[in-house]
Amino acid sequence: MAVKKDNEQSCSFCGRKKRDTQILISGIEGHICENCVQQAQHIIDEELFQKQKKFQFNLPQTVKPIDIKRFLDTYVVGQDDAKKYLSVAVYNHYKRLNQTKNDDVEIEKSNIVMVGQTGTGKTLLARTIAKYLNVPFAIVDATVFTEAGYVGEDVESILSRLLQVCNYDVNAAQHGIIYIDEIDKVARKGDNPSITRDVSGEGVQQAMLKLLEGAEVLVPPQGGRKHPEQKLVKVDTSNILFICGGAFEGIDRIIANRMNQSKVGFKKRNERDKVDDQNFLQYVAPHDLRTFGLIPELIGRLPVLVHLDPLDATTLRAILTEPKNALLKQYKKIFKADGINLSFDEEAIDYIVEKAVEFKLGARGLRSICEAIMNDAMFELPSQQSIKTFNISRDFVEMRMDKMAVSRLKAA
Repeated sequence: MAVKKDNEQSCSFCGRKKRDTQILISGIEGHICENCVQQAQHIIDEELFQKQKKFQFNLPQTVKPIDIKRFLDTYVVGQDDAKKYLSVAVYNHYKRLNQTKNDDVEIEKSNIVMVGQTGTGKTLLARTIAKYLNVPFAIVDATVFTEAGYVGEDVESILSRLLQVCNYDVNAAQHGIIYIDEIDKVARKGDNPSITRDVSGEGVQQAMLKLLEGAEVLVPPQGGRKHPEQKLVKVDTSNILFICGGAFEGIDRIIANRMNQSKVGFKKRNERDKVDDQNFLQYVAPHDLRTFGLIPELIGRLPVLVHLDPLDATTLRAILTEPKNALLKQYKKIFKADGINLSFDEEAIDYIVEKAVEFKLGARGLRSICEAIMNDAMFELPSQQSIKTFNISRDFVEMRMDKMAVSRLKAA
């Protein structure tokens, strides 16, 4: 009896039958299924990415800390003290990577912690430094992490983000920079240890210790939680620079108490002249971070303590107009794409700054105000071909802000 021949089409790469695929693409010599197409695309992207994206891990001999600060000045307004600290810390870090280990003196890593109100430029400073150095850079949020064994992400997923940025090039990731935002949100809930587990506070801080100091860590490549059957990647964190940032809401009161100053009430004139009670953050010390809720072991692994000054009206105005990526320049570019020349009156800019100071949201408040002002114009003008110029006056800004306030009152 003759055996019936199977003439059903199949993938020439994986051998799956047509009935087992969603789509089978035919060619001159064979066929390919959708799974093999996706895998081939992944291989192509990986190879092209590796060839196109080249990171550097050495500072040129001509680059000094003052050069790093000059570059920061073109993107970040103010915060001169923070820029100097960051420039020196980063410069020393990359000198450390190039040190010759022919004696007993070994330079240790100096991680950084930045303390400043929201919108003062903490994330922007870290991102700008990574851009200047051309190294792998990842931003992670500390609020998503919990102690191992509980619902949430393990702290090792911090390194997963860095691996993903450099397309899983372990050597590149081991020389990168990680910015951990909202580090203040993992502060211990009370000054004394509780009988219950603080799985999103002190437990997370303890889990971060080995990462910050430097250790070989097994990392899940795709992030998330570890499980026994998952493939893990070994990453050495000894040469990774960690920059932590947080608003530390309320730490100014801790500093004031330490300095025997009160934020309310009356003091003698000569006593008040000694301390700037409008900016207590400039007097921040490691002891204040401990009182706030960071454990001593974590503070010891963040030796460079930097404060960011609150933004006054002069600085906010400069942020609107001066940097390369200034907010008003961005809006002008948006309108320019539609063939419209956008301009701002000086009085309109002053009003925007006044509102930003009133809202106390820092540089982020500037964008919120500008979006509220510009929304109707960005909606209507692109469809009006006859309009080639558009000027923002103070009257227009006040009208838009009043309209927004009235609409919110009606909604309430």
